[in-house]
Amino acid sequence: MTIMDKQPLSLVPNPDRDWAVAAAAPVRPLGAEPPAFLLLFDLLSLVTAFGAAYVIAPSLKTLLLREPGALNAWIAVLSPQLGGEFRPIGDVVWVLLVMAGVTVLCVQGLGGYRPLVSQSRTRLILTSLAVPLVGLSAITLILFALRSPSWSRLFIFLFTLLSAAELGSYRLLLRWYRSRRIASGFYARSVLFVGATKELGWLSAHVADNTSRTEYDMLGYLSVSSAQQPVTYQTETGPVVLPCLGDVGQLSTLLVHRPVHEVIAVQGGATEWLREVVETCDYFRITLRIVPEALVLGQLRDLQIIYHSDDLRLPEIVLRPRHLDSTALFIKRIVDIIVSGVSLVVLSPLLAVIAVAIKVTTPRLPILYPWRVVGYNGRRFTGYKFSTMVEDADQLRGELISRNQMQGPVFKIRDDPRVTPLGRVLRKFSLNELPQLWSVLKGDMSLVGPRPAFPHELERYELWHKRKLCVRPGITCLWQVRGRNQISRFDDWVRMDLEYIDKWSLWLDVKILMWTAWTVLRGSGW
Repeated sequence: MTIMDKQPLSLVPNPDRDWAVAAAAPVRPLGAEPPAFLLLFDLLSLVTAFGAAYVIAPSLKTLLLREPGALNAWIAVLSPQLGGEFRPIGDVVWVLLVMAGVTVLCVQGLGGYRPLVSQSRTRLILTSLAVPLVGLSAITLILFALRSPSWSRLFIFLFTLLSAAELGSYRLLLRWYRSRRIASGFYARSVLFVGATKELGWLSAHVADNTSRTEYDMLGYLSVSSAQQPVTYQTETGPVVLPCLGDVGQLSTLLVHRPVHEVIAVQGGATEWLREVVETCDYFRITLRIVPEALVLGQLRDLQIIYHSDDLRLPEIVLRPRHLDSTALFIKRIVDIIVSGVSLVVLSPLLAVIAVAIKVTTPRLPILYPWRVVGYNGRRFTGYKFSTMVEDADQLRGELISRNQMQGPVFKIRDDPRVTPLGRVLRKFSLNELPQLWSVLKGDMSLVGPRPAFPHELERYELWHKRKLCVRPGITCLWQVRGRNQISRFDDWVRMDLEYIDKWSLWLDVKILMWTAWTVLRGSGW
């Protein structure tokens, strides 16, 4: 199997390929929230404000009416009747629906679903105050049209006040959080350049002038010819040398072993190497920017370049993976956070029982086994599983290598003598995997995705095997529900992982999770 597709190269969007051409499509800014995220949280804020107002308003009215003097007159205006103005929740839910509809329309019209980091604090506060007031006006008009004065004005005004407070509070907090993360460089995109020296000097200077290290981190460049000179660009603090990381033929290896978010290739002169760059980035699902040399170094008289809508402002064709920055991936991450967080809380008694059982049956073993593996785009992380093997299991592995039942770099044998008696029970029902929910909550893993690789396994991977690292690894995937321990060929295992990558959808994740639950209940692990 080879990366290179022998068909003629085409930059026309093709639904059967992993990429879409994004020459005019916007790229989500660093740390930006999908509009669906803000819409969802707006609705959640209104629902919680509605519920709080419905619960608090009767008690608040009773408390305020105890105070003597002029305050009673104001309360009488807000809620003229002492008895049945607080109606059953089914009769007042229309107030929530009206407020929700007005909020979504007004926030959209005011541009409130743009990234929060691009909006000022003043704008966020004014939007959060103005929108509920418009909703209050709509509710008032409806009540006036119905000629129904018996509704609790205290409840409606309290709902409006709480809506404004919640909409503004979560937006300001989220904006503060995103700004802090951006300033720390958490969202910075690692960029790799490919091209001849004369173009890369200008290009690196352009990226340095138009962005900061918190936005783009220039890793270095790959040479495309043997006659390469050092690439140097000027910054405010002086000249900086862009390191050479090898030649263009090492791109595939570099993409696996170093986190690279984007590749920028300058097309000029002899570009036989460009096809290899395109196909390699396509295979490993890495965003590729192709910049024509004529537009980089040439001078335009009257024609204007229509720039791609991001901070780099380069004359370019952008190829990026499907689903990159998509709402579907955002929903997948939200599901990971909710399911893993709730599961850790609900299963905490079971986790405690297992921890105690490990210490009672094998006092010398640590409760958790640190699982040091390689994940998305070559990032190394430490996950955890419950300890199921004897203390010197790693040293005994060499003595058991001849019994390996997997054809390939993965080591796996049935009736492994290193497994403890309790460990066999935990493995049978996959209970040893439960601590990985913490890795899912942190973001190192997902509920569904290819199995991460041990560093020593990755060294034996063939190039096509490494493509499984182009997505976030998971606790379960297709191979877990299509045979699990019955699969003896590592190549078959990887083909299922690649099938998952190529056919990914939210519905596929749901099906795999349901199949996994059935597989675990059957107790087919070992």
